[in-house]
Amino acid sequence: MKRLILTLCLPLGFGCAQMMEPGKTAQTDNSAQLEGDQRMVAAPGQNNTFYQNNIPVMNDSSQVTVPTRKNINHYVRGIMQDMAENLQYVNTKTPLAVSSFIFLDDDYNDGTLLGNQIAESFMHELHSFGVPVIDFKTTDYMRVTPSGDFVFSRDYLELSQDQNFNYVLAGTMVNHQGGVLVNARIIGLASKAVVGSAQGFIPQSVVDALDSSYRTDGVMLKQASK
Repeated sequence: MKRLILTLCLPLGFGCAQMMEPGKTAQTDNSAQLEGDQRMVAAPGQNNTFYQNNIPVMNDSSQVTVPTRKNINHYVRGIMQDMAENLQYVNTKTPLAVSSFIFLDDDYNDGTLLGNQIAESFMHELHSFGVPVIDFKTTDYMRVTPSGDFVFSRDYLELSQDQNFNYVLAGTMVNHQGGVLVNARIIGLASKAVVGSAQGFIPQSVVDALDSSYRTDGVMLKQASK
């Protein structure tokens, strides 16, 4: 009789234990389901790797740099700053003119696009330093033509014979391995004395970037700088 009572009580006790802890069993089942469906989520701002088609791709947006290329004006500005350190007699009350830069081993009557552009850049730098610059290629009139209106001229007959400047900025250039050496100086026209000088170097890549354009029968031809 006792064995029969014990046999009947054991199943009842096991069933009561399961009824008393249903949440624990459900939690265990839910945890197992979450672990099977769980996926990793990276914290924002802490991972530079993005995934496309399960292939890791590095995000380099924070290291993007904009390529910059320096031109002739940048190097002329450096030469002008060096010249300003030893410049004498020239000030805001001494007008000055700028001539074309010429190659040292060439005919002093032959100009180049590079030499003319260096002169143009120096005109701007001198004006920025407060030195009065005389543009002697300016005529006394405006020449109106079907292709445009012009005030500049390289014909000395169209230019005024009276020019109000006593100093001139001039210079020479020399082809060098990897670029062009530039020798600049300011000279007094009456005394021929050098009152300021500086030297600089223009890389060949910058020189090659300067092109001249000519038109023949309506077709534009480009000639690299000398």
